[in-house]
Amino acid sequence: MDTTELERIAREIRLRDLQAVFEAGAGHIGGEMSVIDILTALYFRVLNVWPDQPRHPDRDRFVLSKGHTACALYVTLAKRGFIPEEEISTFLQPHSRLNGHPNCNKVPGVETNTGPLGHGLPVAVGMAKAAKLSGAGYHTYVVTGDGEMQEGSNWEAIMAAAQFKLDNLTLVIDHNRFQQGAALAETNDLAPLRPKLEAFDWEVTEIDGNNMSEIVPALEHRGSRPHCIVAHTNKGHGISFMQDRVDWHHKVPSKEQYEIALAELSEAL
Repeated sequence: MDTTELERIAREIRLRDLQAVFEAGAGHIGGEMSVIDILTALYFRVLNVWPDQPRHPDRDRFVLSKGHTACALYVTLAKRGFIPEEEISTFLQPHSRLNGHPNCNKVPGVETNTGPLGHGLPVAVGMAKAAKLSGAGYHTYVVTGDGEMQEGSNWEAIMAAAQFKLDNLTLVIDHNRFQQGAALAETNDLAPLRPKLEAFDWEVTEIDGNNMSEIVPALEHRGSRPHCIVAHTNKGHGISFMQDRVDWHHKVPSKEQYEIALAELSEAL
């Protein structure tokens, strides 16, 4: 699938995500908008996955470590055929399997439960190491938030991945510069991220994480070491009044704001 088609799908996913969050009255829409281009490139171009066989042993593994952006993952999985698209309307409803954080025991296509930050990358390192031990050919991808990289467990995992020479592991850091309640620079500023990862003997690529023509080749890159993609993104990408605003980490648009966002995303289709 070419970049033009991927961009169209990403816009459709953004629109459905906006609707789902508004209807549910909850969600993490800012971080969802920043990561949707990456999710789209993964599921519609890069990952070897089979929606009718979500546990196929040869599938690539994907871990959404920033699990609070689950709605974006659900919409992407639905559009890819893992779950019915009409099920998105049940997001956060009583008895729905589409909870605020992804659950691998309930949702096809979800590899592991995430939500507590700092867990997804260590699990992904284990998946990549398991492939090495068993001789399996699958590749493991994991997306973390940049605020999440303040967790020490991630740096232990980064050390282990380098030690084990996990060239079958790709880490994507959604570097939108904001976390819950504050800018990254105001809490524990890890930027610049590249030299820190390189110091741990990782290969690092920096990209515009909302530009499909940069996302795809970075995700498809294969080298001889673990690979980190520092994806510079915009919180609330695609919606003018949300973009780069910390208060949209966990906030629901009003009816008026919803109509504005709907019009902006629809115009882009």
